[in-house]
Amino acid sequence: MDSKDRQIIRTLQANGRMTNQDLAEQVNLSPSPCLRRLRLLEESGAIQGYSAEVDAKAYGLPITVFVRIRLERHNEEDVKRFENQIMSIDEVLECHVLTGASDYQLRVVVSDLDAYEEFIRNRIHRIGGIASIDTSFVYGTVKKTSVFPTIS
Repeated sequence: MDSKDRQIIRTLQANGRMTNQDLAEQVNLSPSPCLRRLRLLEESGAIQGYSAEVDAKAYGLPITVFVRIRLERHNEEDVKRFENQIMSIDEVLECHVLTGASDYQLRVVVSDLDAYEEFIRNRIHRIGGIASIDTSFVYGTVKKTSVFPTIS
């Protein structure tokens, strides 16, 4: 991937609905080479898809929670069970494997505190093998972007 490919990606991250003509103008290419590069980025998996960025509050999920989880055991069976269960829980938007005191960090969205309690009691606790759960509620967002930084 070269700098022109990265420029195409950053431009699309900022506005994924632009036409190829507009994209080509933004990245200083003619439309045909721009489209060719775009198709190669899609085929290689560098561009994994296109989606709408939706305001969670407007959608009805105003509460974002970061949940850090530590497992009791780290054997292959317990790790696979946990990760497979997390994959099927809709409220979990992201799950990251961590170094440090916690094993995983989840980004979760819910409609209210009762929904969060139900999520913990009926979704997370039922997985089993969890040593600890640490929760942080988001009460404001300073920065949120999906646009990668420029690489020199």
